[in-house]
Amino acid sequence: MKKRIGSYPRVRIEGGGRAVVSQAGGVLLVETVRKAGLDTAISAALAPWRKARAVHDPGKILLDVALAVALGGDCLADVAMLRAEPAVFGPVASDPTVSRLIDTLAAAGPRALTAIRAARGEVRQQVWRLAGREAPDAGGMVTVDLDGVLVIAHSDKEDAAPTWKRTYGHHPLMGFVDHGPGGTGEPVAALLRPGNAGSNTAADHINATQLALAQLPKKYRRGRRTLIRTDSAGGTHDFVAWLAQRGRWLSYSVGMTVTEQIHQHVLKVPASAWTPAVETGGEVRDGAWIAELTGDVLTGWPKGMRLIVRKERPHPGAQLRLTDADGMRLTCFATNTAGRPIAELELRHRLRARAEDRIRNARATGLRNLPLHRTAQNRIWLEIVQIALDLLAWMPMLALTGKARLWEPRRLRLRLFTAAGQLVTTGRRRILRMARHWPWTGHITAALDRLAQLPDPG
Repeated sequence: MKKRIGSYPRVRIEGGGRAVVSQAGGVLLVETVRKAGLDTAISAALAPWRKARAVHDPGKILLDVALAVALGGDCLADVAMLRAEPAVFGPVASDPTVSRLIDTLAAAGPRALTAIRAARGEVRQQVWRLAGREAPDAGGMVTVDLDGVLVIAHSDKEDAAPTWKRTYGHHPLMGFVDHGPGGTGEPVAALLRPGNAGSNTAADHINATQLALAQLPKKYRRGRRTLIRTDSAGGTHDFVAWLAQRGRWLSYSVGMTVTEQIHQHVLKVPASAWTPAVETGGEVRDGAWIAELTGDVLTGWPKGMRLIVRKERPHPGAQLRLTDADGMRLTCFATNTAGRPIAELELRHRLRARAEDRIRNARATGLRNLPLHRTAQNRIWLEIVQIALDLLAWMPMLALTGKARLWEPRRLRLRLFTAAGQLVTTGRRRILRMARHWPWTGHITAALDRLAQLPDPG
């Protein structure tokens, strides 16, 4: 009779291990903070809220919470995992001190939010300069995607309300800079709204766009080099008119609702006017055609606006809507970009779907729920989430190459940040030795080398 062998080896557990560092890969985020100058910028911004004889700097406290969120935390108390590793993250404030700072900043209202956002915008310019050809504006253009997010509330929090999906919670409006096919994206706007906030609210879209533009380098805050993309929630007269206003001249690619007027114009489009849609590689998209609508359908809209419609065979199982025609799913969008083929413009608008990836990553980085009760507190939390997402976008942009630069937060945590290390002190120097057998140790050490080669801020 053979003795049964288990699938996993038995390991004896003993406490008291020394010089072992968990979350050692988090040093990548720490070095990103240092090279970007985010620590000094946030500390300077929050200096007015530092009390006399305070032990902990408010900027360091806020950054510690953001680092905890970037490493996978979803509440203020998760800063404890940084507190447990002072050799990597330095001294970390206690939970009551963290809570008091959040309450203080929440009481300051717009002053604190403006200070934090100004520091982020200043550092963003520095990071883009360091990134060079890897920066999102390397091609001379910046694309900002706006999209709403439903955040479920499991308790009766301030401004929580029923949502259009019959859930209960909040409906923030987010903005993300698209890094293109070679990268991810970074947040530039987060507007906290009640759960019953309307999707087509032009004032909210204008406010979110203003927040996003303030985060960009000054040369991109107006002009055709900045593209604003939205789904059909942004297809309102007031918002499109604001984008196209004289002196602002922003480029836009805005989804539009297929109204009865648009539907009737589509039925009149001759077969010869339909152009095959294309994929990112230039090949023809199977079962999809596009056409540009002209005439009185553009009456009342800003001058220079183009209305482009796409018809496509619905995927199996999809239900057609009343506005669809001849068994084809109809969608349309508006843009003010002239001189480019409509197939190219339609592909550019379709790539707005990358914003869904940014939202999924945000949910995995502190936006799964809003952990605090009052709206003012949760506005500070949204800024913390954005700082965490900034770091998760900046670190790959500055330090990773190849496919690793496309890794999403979950994979970064699993492969890089959770790596263990051993802290060795020799010759008055502290050295963090990563596990040699870990498959991604090479990625960590190479990324740290690239960060070390970057110039220090100032």
